Amino acid sequence: MHFIAPGKYQRIIPPGFPFPAMLVAISGIAEMIGGAGLLSRPLRRAAGFGLIALLIAVFPANIYMALHPERFADLHVAAWLLWARLPLQVVLIGWVWGIAIRKKRMDS
Repeated sequence: MHFIAPGKYQRIIPPGFPFPAMLVAISGIAEMIGGAGLLSRPLRRAAGFGLIALLIAVFPANIYMALHPERFADLHVAAWLLWARLPLQVVLIGWVWGIAIRKKRMDS
């Protein structure tokens, strides 16, 4: 969706961040590369670190939306859901960690 509806993503970038269009494109490319990397065992660990970095990098946009829900009223998302998304980022980071990075124990 970063490339189909980039304006939607550009408007959630907090003011003061430079080059919103470029940031949206870079994050879209990073998502695709990270997702594809998870499918390859040799690349999975690196992809996991990249996806965790991406989740951290987009966190300011999530905070911005939660703090200013009136600016996104046209999206018809309840303000409480914007706040609920914040701890969800931690869950997603843990999920990526468990899938891609955590060393699996070989139990016999």
